[in-house]
Amino acid sequence: MTGITRFINIGERTNVTGSAKFKKLIMGGDYAAALDVARDQVENGAQIIDVNMDEGLLDSAEAMTTFLNLIASEPDISRVPIMIDSSKFEVIEAGLKCVQGRSVVNSISLKEGEEPFLEQARTIRRYGAAVVVMAFDEGGQAETAQHKFDICKRSYDLLTQKAGFDPWDIIFDPNIFAVATGIEEHNDYANAFFEATRMIKEAMPDCHVSGGLSNVSFSFRGNNAVREAMHSAFLYHAIPLGLDMAIVNAGQITVYDDIPEELRDHVEDVLFNRRSDATDRLLAIADKYKGSGEATKKEDPKWREQPVEKRLEHALVHGITDFVVADTEECRQKADKPLDVIEGPLMDGMNVVGDLFGAGKMFLPQVVKSARVMKTAVAHLLPYMEEEKRLSGDTSAKGKVLMATVKGDVHDIGKNIVGVVLQCNNFDVVDMGVMVPTEDILAKAREENADIIGLSGLITPSLDRMVEVAAEMKRQNFEVPLLIGGATTSKKHTALRIATEYDHGVVHVDDASKAVGVVSTLLSKTRAPEYLDGVRADQDKLRDGRAASDERRTTPLADARANAFDGGWDDYHPPSPQTPGLSVIDDMAIADLVPFIDWSPFFWTWEMRATFPGILDHPQMGETARELHGNALAMLDRIVAEKWFTPRGVVALWPANSDGDDVVVWTDEDRNAEAARFCMLRQQGTKSRDRAAMCLADFVAPKGIPDWVGGFAVNAGPEVHEIAERFKSDGNDYDSILVQALGDRLAEAYAEALHARVRRSLWGYAADEGLRNDDLIAEKYRGIRPAPGYPASPDHTEKRTLFSLLDAPRNAGLELTESCAMWPASAVSGLYFAHPGASYFGIGRIGADQVADYAARKGMDIAEAERWLAPNLGYTPGKTDPAAQAAE
Repeated sequence: MTGITRFINIGERTNVTGSAKFKKLIMGGDYAAALDVARDQVENGAQIIDVNMDEGLLDSAEAMTTFLNLIASEPDISRVPIMIDSSKFEVIEAGLKCVQGRSVVNSISLKEGEEPFLEQARTIRRYGAAVVVMAFDEGGQAETAQHKFDICKRSYDLLTQKAGFDPWDIIFDPNIFAVATGIEEHNDYANAFFEATRMIKEAMPDCHVSGGLSNVSFSFRGNNAVREAMHSAFLYHAIPLGLDMAIVNAGQITVYDDIPEELRDHVEDVLFNRRSDATDRLLAIADKYKGSGEATKKEDPKWREQPVEKRLEHALVHGITDFVVADTEECRQKADKPLDVIEGPLMDGMNVVGDLFGAGKMFLPQVVKSARVMKTAVAHLLPYMEEEKRLSGDTSAKGKVLMATVKGDVHDIGKNIVGVVLQCNNFDVVDMGVMVPTEDILAKAREENADIIGLSGLITPSLDRMVEVAAEMKRQNFEVPLLIGGATTSKKHTALRIATEYDHGVVHVDDASKAVGVVSTLLSKTRAPEYLDGVRADQDKLRDGRAASDERRTTPLADARANAFDGGWDDYHPPSPQTPGLSVIDDMAIADLVPFIDWSPFFWTWEMRATFPGILDHPQMGETARELHGNALAMLDRIVAEKWFTPRGVVALWPANSDGDDVVVWTDEDRNAEAARFCMLRQQGTKSRDRAAMCLADFVAPKGIPDWVGGFAVNAGPEVHEIAERFKSDGNDYDSILVQALGDRLAEAYAEALHARVRRSLWGYAADEGLRNDDLIAEKYRGIRPAPGYPASPDHTEKRTLFSLLDAPRNAGLELTESCAMWPASAVSGLYFAHPGASYFGIGRIGADQVADYAARKGMDIAEAERWLAPNLGYTPGKTDPAAQAAE
């Protein structure tokens, strides 16, 4: 059941055909209240929201446009993708014109034949959306598994071969139909969906499978208990077969093991069509369970009569916070030590949650609620634990974890949060800090007799360092597990590159909330072997999957260049800057930066995944968010008043032109001598005929037309790190992380404020711009500031060219490590492009031909280029010869 963690809940209540409340609000024009329905969906765990306005008495296109435009101004809603749902394509296209970011279209089908299907698909692709394809062809909706599969395979071939879709942008809906209707032909509908899902995922593994879950229980509308049981059982059996997502009302699913055995057996008889009388038998007992749904379970006082340990377990499994502090205190009064409550009933309860989640019997929204209960309980116990340690001097711990940010990388805020979480759970943490060489990590691990080694890194080159550590651990005969974490890491890279170098367990941990469970399991003599066997099995699957799709199709570089973005240079005249050349920025005080702060990423740093300011009123996180925000503002006041930081920055605007995929910077406006070149990469993914293969050089005029490009580097000051270390050495981890998080936000605010100054005065092409901060955060201005090492320019070594031109060490106090990380760490650098059509994009996968070409332009050998571009390679180094492909 490893796939359960990838299951996506699609909120279904913003649908006029499925929600009477939402329909009433839309028909009455009460869009503000309708937005609250969408907001509730997101806050209750929906990771996509399905919006449908198909109502005969409604102007559906206008309603869709109005509602989606309103969502765009609500950050706490628009942070999740929108599924534009309509049976009318004009309504879908109206939605596509106004939705922010990537969306999903629900749906298209072959019911009118291939040409209309392809025409709609190409339109959707042009807007950059993913697409849901219904199992519906010219003969009608597919009912049997084979017919469902045949339609999906035919659609897949058309979409990938003729419409330019990547497989992972295709979502098949093989039709979930109602069962237990009393019509014999309907009895095998669930079985047909299960089998079709298995066949689709086996033949087209990179595609997704979805469905409208509520359809399966339609016969029992009005009986929530039976519907909940049918939904949970359906998901439990469908997800392992490959169901990736479903349109779900999270309130109408329950924990699989909470379904009474009698009801579960009868429901599964219906779903699997195991008996000819299955429908009659379920109908016979349905009334017995009516009114015993999830809401009743929470309000039922009987669970309060159980022993306190069982009450805590129940609260954790069901996400009930009402009594957790009182129950935790009752356990504390009975225990010898406060820690015994965590290690005993609380961990026992979380183990139940973990087992249920891992087995597909609980779903993500429920687990989030369980985590909230656990945090509430631990927060109550922490003061008692700290007091006990102070009085007794007890420093015993459950195990020792050594952590380090690898050599060349300076980012450690995420690692610090993991360390605090582990320490709160009584693990001994040895934190070696940043830029730690491999030999120092392993020497310290032996010295400390560490039970686990954890590596962190943010930038791409850190991935190679982690491979190096794993290989050296093997050479030195280490036998302790290795944990991998950080923004640039992934389960796939860990499986493909790191785990192959070390035999005693390499585990990717993607956020701090999972660290305690992983470390606890790894340190358990009874649980660790089985857990690591499961991790290795998952990694084997990832390696097998990569091997099967190693040579991903990329467009030949020559063809991609022929499909370049058209800058319209015959009609567009690039503006000259008002202040050309280099400018050291020495008048940007911290107080000037505060209004430019984007607070949402601040909360994300603390793994509070919601958008500011809505997070302050979030029903679960709001209180904590308000307290955290208050603490941050108080510290920010001190930073300003006491001048904790000395921000520095430099900007330059240079004469420039494009030369193929390079941006040439000239020494002066005569444009006769080159000062430097920025080597850019070009997209090589398959494109529909009207979508360009983007490259940043396309936004700069070719030689012969005077144009300009800018560069900048800013930082919040070296004091950020110094103050964070001082707090940490004083045992004040909270303020250490807080000041780091604020330093990062102020560096980003500096970059935003400086870009505004460039647009309005230094370059001056938007002198009349008057945008609010939320408009700046939404990037509603003209121009972009992409950074080397990020999606549009993924090679970090371009920073070396930028820093040289800016003389960043002297003018901004910034240095580059050998891996091209910026130090001090609270820093931002990048280039400025002013073309009105300039936009952000990701390079994606590139072919061996472009790598060879890029290496030649950079003066690198191919192996070095492959190391810097490893996440973008569309081939396996060693299997494909880039030089040979380039020659072809």
